[in-house]
Amino acid sequence: MNRKRLTGLIMALFASVPAFAFEPFVVKDIRVEGIQRTEAGTVFNYLPVRVGDTFNEDQAAEAIRALFATGFFRDVRIETENDVLVVLLDERPAIAQIDFVGVKEFDKEALMKGLREVGLAESRIFDRALLERAEQELKRQYLSRGKYAASITTTVTPLERNRVGINFAVEEGDVAKIAQIKVVGAKVFKAADLADLFQLTTSGWLTWYTKNDQYSRQKLSADLENLRSYYLDRGYLDFNIDSTQVSITPDKKEIYITVNITEGEQYTVTGMRFTGDLVLPESEYLALSTIRPGDIFSREKLTETTKAVTDRLGNEGYAFANVNAAPEVDKEKREVAFTVFVDPGRRVYVRRINVGGNTKTRDEVVRREMRQLESAWYDAAAINRSRERVDKLGFFDEVTVETPAVPGTTDQVDVNFGVKERATGNLMLGAGFSSSEKIVLSASISQQNLFGSGNALTLGLNTSKASRTYALSFTNPYYTPDGVSLGWDLY
Repeated sequence: MNRKRLTGLIMALFASVPAFAFEPFVVKDIRVEGIQRTEAGTVFNYLPVRVGDTFNEDQAAEAIRALFATGFFRDVRIETENDVLVVLLDERPAIAQIDFVGVKEFDKEALMKGLREVGLAESRIFDRALLERAEQELKRQYLSRGKYAASITTTVTPLERNRVGINFAVEEGDVAKIAQIKVVGAKVFKAADLADLFQLTTSGWLTWYTKNDQYSRQKLSADLENLRSYYLDRGYLDFNIDSTQVSITPDKKEIYITVNITEGEQYTVTGMRFTGDLVLPESEYLALSTIRPGDIFSREKLTETTKAVTDRLGNEGYAFANVNAAPEVDKEKREVAFTVFVDPGRRVYVRRINVGGNTKTRDEVVRREMRQLESAWYDAAAINRSRERVDKLGFFDEVTVETPAVPGTTDQVDVNFGVKERATGNLMLGAGFSSSEKIVLSASISQQNLFGSGNALTLGLNTSKASRTYALSFTNPYYTPDGVSLGWDLY
């Protein structure tokens, strides 16, 4: 046998020349060796040559590169034997089964779904890197539940037919509980009172339900923002959280949280002025401000002021107004004045109102609740009222509003209402018993959105001999276009 190796291990792919130079030749046949599960046709699809073609060094490198890229093989070699191209493959094993032992904190089906999302699942090709990634993700999930002592041992067992079984053995351990939350640097307010602002807390009689004695990075971030807001809303403009330390005891059962702060000084507001493109009288802007000279600074009130100005401009058609407040701080006097920059942007009008998601309810039922008109100036208050009226119909679980700009224009927007239908029918059945009438039955069926029309229909009956009742009622809330309703009842 005269077999000549053309290209060997993947290292050859990164060399400046092939691992073994050869003269181009005409391929008489192609043979694939070493495959157990992969179809030969799959391999042929990745080869840049067919029987009868001339094969050269570049095609050899391309073939090896393509076969490695599939992820199916650990090693790829190409050899020639009397003008026969021989492709030698070492397949990666397939995953035959995945088992979890000792898992109580999570649903196993949910874990399997998570593994599939990272590419680790039964019948797929085994990849050690993906396994390590899955193990780290599982560990992270336990850490997020406060189980810092959790340990995970992964075992890969070779099976017949080049397959493997994967076993995750988990020792979950106990949940680490918060033993102390300490705020260092507080002088104006008591540290214990500041700790009460935190959602995270030490163990108490309700924490078995709230789980707030279990550390969470997201909860701590929210608590730190609450602490910052508490100071900023009380005039401490220079307040700063210097550092946060979270430590755990060696037995990984108790967590200690220390927050170091600098309170700074309390500031008084000396003035508020508005500048920029003031399309409204300045007196109107000042009237919208909830901060007055002499007040203790409050970030909450400042935010309310800028929002009120933005909303007011929105009511006048300025859908994309920008309102920003800049402080002028006098640290010696502990005073601050604000200059509010107003950029109303271009005034826009509504080109079209669109309704989506109403698979049952007719468009007209939603549109008749609109207080914003098409081809009229954009009005934020009218749009909000429209959303509230649609929501109060009771036909939808969710009502959303978006106001995207119309492409290619600078003064038009569309108003897109999105709704999610809910069940509007109701069926009630009742039964009673008396010595004179034996069994008494009652029933009623109602539909508050009959055939998507917004009309209501109710049918009820009672079989009692003393008060036998058959009732039919109907209500049309928009008998006239301006909202006069009409209803009738039959007994």
